[in-house]
Amino acid sequence: MAMSDTSYSTFARIMHWSMALFILSTIPVGFLMIQEGLSRSLQNSLFIYHKNVGVLILVLAVIRLAYRGFRPPPPLPDHVPVWQQRAAGASHTALYVLIIAMPVAGYVRVVAGGFPIETLDAMGFPRLVPESKPLAETAKTLHFYGSYVIAGLAGVHIMAALQHGLLKKDGVFSRMWPPVRRGAD
Repeated sequence: MAMSDTSYSTFARIMHWSMALFILSTIPVGFLMIQEGLSRSLQNSLFIYHKNVGVLILVLAVIRLAYRGFRPPPPLPDHVPVWQQRAAGASHTALYVLIIAMPVAGYVRVVAGGFPIETLDAMGFPRLVPESKPLAETAKTLHFYGSYVIAGLAGVHIMAALQHGLLKKDGVFSRMWPPVRRGAD
């Protein structure tokens, strides 16, 4: 296979690393913002960051999935065992589901709870769910437990990538890593 057949496109790589940055920043912010003892100002800033980056993650996820529909990812190399290929496929599917579900649950929790989502409110985006305390509580619970699941899956994803990049050095990691251009000696 040619390199272009085995590597992700520049756009896919930019989307991957941008989303990774946003997701990996919102997880600790989400856990921090609900801690007791924070100043109201800090807590409000963390909530605003978390909500608005969540909106950005959802938009990027929709774009990324649409792109993926038009340009499927390259197949894993033949040397990767079938069980690892299946595990990678299942974990990627689960990550995509959660990357969509978490912002949606967060949106429902906030809007049904009667709270603002500053970016969407500034754009005049309509509130798609009614205010409802039971709905807000259900969405809050789903978002809370989902945060542990997505954090765990992200951890597994990172560990698998590092295994391929640092231990096996089998080219799987470099498919998504930004290409390194070597100058002429």
